[in-house]
Parts: sequence; C-alpha cells; structure tokens
Amino acid sequence: MNTHDMRGAVVRFCAAAGADPLLVQGAGGNVSWKEGSSLWIKASGTWLGQAADKDIFVPVELDALRGAVDGGSFDVTPVVRGASELRPSIETLLHALMPQTVVVHLHAVEVLAHLVREDCAAEFESKLPASLSWVCVPYRKPGADLARAVHEALAANDANVVFLQNHGVVIGAESPAAVEAILDQLVTALRTAPMPPLAGVLPPGPIEVDAAIFEPVADPNIQRLAFDARLFARLASQWALYPDHVVFLGAFPHVFDDLAALEAALERAQENVELVFVRGVGVFATPGFTKAKQVQLRCYFDVLVRQSDTDRVTTLGASDIGELLNWDAEQYRMRLSKQ
Repeated sequence: MNTHDMRGAVVRFCAAAGADPLLVQGAGGNVSWKEGSSLWIKASGTWLGQAADKDIFVPVELDALRGAVDGGSFDVTPVVRGASELRPSIETLLHALMPQTVVVHLHAVEVLAHLVREDCAAEFESKLPASLSWVCVPYRKPGADLARAVHEALAANDANVVFLQNHGVVIGAESPAAVEAILDQLVTALRTAPMPPLAGVLPPGPIEVDAAIFEPVADPNIQRLAFDARLFARLASQWALYPDHVVFLGAFPHVFDDLAALEAALERAQENVELVFVRGVGVFATPGFTKAKQVQLRCYFDVLVRQSDTDRVTTLGASDIGELLNWDAEQYRMRLSKQ
C-alpha cells in the first residue's frame, strides 16, 4: 500500500471508529502508522472522529524512538518532523515499539468492561479464540512507565494484541482493515449485556444551589446513575476505573443523598463543583461542563452497566490518581478540551 493509500485508509478507519462511542470517546485513543523512518501519530487532544475534517496527525522520528527503546530509555521525547505545531500523543513511544505498520489504541467499552475486573486475563483465556495472540499488562501510568511494561511483555510473547488493565487495548497489524478485523473479533467475543434499565426514569429540571445553576445531564441513560440504587451505590467505590475517566471527571464523585446534603456541601466547598449525583433526584452539571467530559461520563456509565453484582472490579489507587492529575501532559490535554 503506497503512502497516499495508507493515509486515506487510516483516516477512514479513524473517522468510522471515532463516530462510535463504544469504541472512541472524545480525545481518547490514538492511531499511528509507520512510513519509512517516520511515525505518524495522532496529536494529543485531537479527536479521532475528526480525522476526515482536520489534520490530526503529526510525524515524528521513528529511528530515534526505537534507538531509545533498544537502549532501555523510555523517557525519550519524540522529535517532531517538519513545521507542525501539534504535540504528539503521550502514548507515542508505545506505538513506536510495536513492530506492525499500523497500531491502534482504543478504550473500546466491551473490552474495557473486562479490563476493570480483577480476573480479566482469565476471562480473555476463556472467551477469546485461540487464533488471537495477546498479552495482558497490569496498570501502569500512561507514557514511559506503560511503554516499558509493554516492551517487557512483548519480549516474552510476540503478540499483536496488548490488553492494558484499567486502560484499554492496543492492536498492531499491517493495515487498518486488518486492525478492524481483529477489533471486531474482540468486541464480538467480549460483548456483555448491559444491566436492564428501570422504568420511568426521566431527566429532572434544573436546580439552583448556593447561587449555582445545575442543569440535568441530557442523556437519560446517565440519569440512571442517580435513579438506579444499584448504580448509585457503586459510584463511591467504583469511580476511578481508568485514566481518561479520572483526568476528565476527577478523583472522586460528588455524591449526595438529597438536595439538602448537596447544598451543605457546596457551602463548604473550596473549589468549583461541576458534576453532582443526587440520589433519586438526578445527575446535574454546571453550564461549563464540556462535551469532552460528557462523553467520558457516558463511557463510565457504559462500563459500569456491564458489571454484574459478582464481578470484582478494581480501581486506580490514590498514588495512580495523583500521578494522572498532576501530570503536565494530561493538563495540556485538558486545556485543549476546553477550547
């Protein structure tokens, strides 16, 4: 496949995947392809769904990245080629160390719903076809730590599917079509039926608390987080499930039993509260709650409703959360999401 055809095929894949919220959520995920001594990688903060309308890819020097990996260095900064002002994805090194021409990293809900469980590797063993070659890597902070862990895992197993616990999946192949075929296999094999909805859950009207206006989140499915007792009970203990959720929605949920408790909490709050969950009343957000955050909230809902009462869900620890929220690369991505 020549350069022009490869780029076009990658763009078409990105546009299609980016239009499916069960595969891609906002600026989450990234795609790359290798072209000679260059690695073309999605820029940080850009949306895969906009690939057909915007130039979201930036070229970096591939040989320098591979040389760093061979030398055991995973803190290398990608060198951008040309005059692009875009900033390469924080996962660039992960793409460089994969040998395949096309590498795709997604937070596909049907896969992510398994990756947040303690026994995800055992589930993959039982549910995936033997023809798939895969490894499962424990959670590591995105960037250098994660790239090192993936490199070590691939040294022991020449796989083209890498499952990242509490994070997502990476697929390598020689074309976007081959990646798509593998992705379809994964989604089909790992599909989980969501919890059935309760009847009569309707979005409530806006509320004013301590001079702040909170609008109901428009998605009626998200409203189930406040109206379904099973889901509401999980908010406090099953919140920090994966990096993008924490980066966009914070370290913990603002959960309240009633409006009086919400009002009392806001009077004491030392910072602005954007998103609140009030039992039996609704899920509300301030007018500044961005689209990027809305799609992450829907992804969280989609993952949560695929957990049974017996699934043992694992969350990110306090140190993991602190690393994400105080990380310059993620603060940069958040600034872009507000533009």
